[in-house]
Amino acid sequence: MKKAFAWISLMMAAILLMAGCGQTKYEPVAIDEAVDKCPVCNMAVADDQYAVEIILKSKKALKFDDLGDLFVWRRDNGTQDIGEQFVRDYHTKEWVKLSEAAYVYDKTIRTPMAFNIISFKEKKDAENFIATEGKGQLLTAKDLDSRKWEPNEDMMKSMMAEHANEMKDMNGMDGKDMNGMDADGTGAKDDGGKKTGADSK
Repeated sequence: MKKAFAWISLMMAAILLMAGCGQTKYEPVAIDEAVDKCPVCNMAVADDQYAVEIILKSKKALKFDDLGDLFVWRRDNGTQDIGEQFVRDYHTKEWVKLSEAAYVYDKTIRTPMAFNIISFKEKKDAENFIATEGKGQLLTAKDLDSRKWEPNEDMMKSMMAEHANEMKDMNGMDGKDMNGMDADGTGAKDDGGKKTGADSK
């Protein structure tokens, strides 16, 4: 009887081991800032703590610049082709399975596409962030599934305005853009005091 029990136990262990070996393993893929673009917003994906990924069952990696865009993609495309999903720890940038991470939401937390949620490998780190910052709501991966994923419009407008101002600064000093035009659209003066643009006659 003991031998039979031992044999059955051994067979069950072997079956479980074989089943485990047959499982497909999915790994996160490094971010390449030179080529990677978010399939939702078409923005470049930075190699930072906001980057997230979906690894499809085909092993193709989809890279997103904001957790919110990942969920927008899921909403539009479904989850049947997803092998695994990864987020990054806010402090260390370590890859973590989306299902195992802890999350913090607050409307003042700035993220690339203004969805206002950041991720942590450990729940205690998320709790420490909330305690230190004096703001934030602790969320689980299950909580994310039930969210209405829409960006913070006020933050998005503010970020777009900042980007526009940065572009103005890049376009040159004294109100002239990169084509030598003044801020009012007229031509810049040349060395002879004459207009070189649209007002030159």
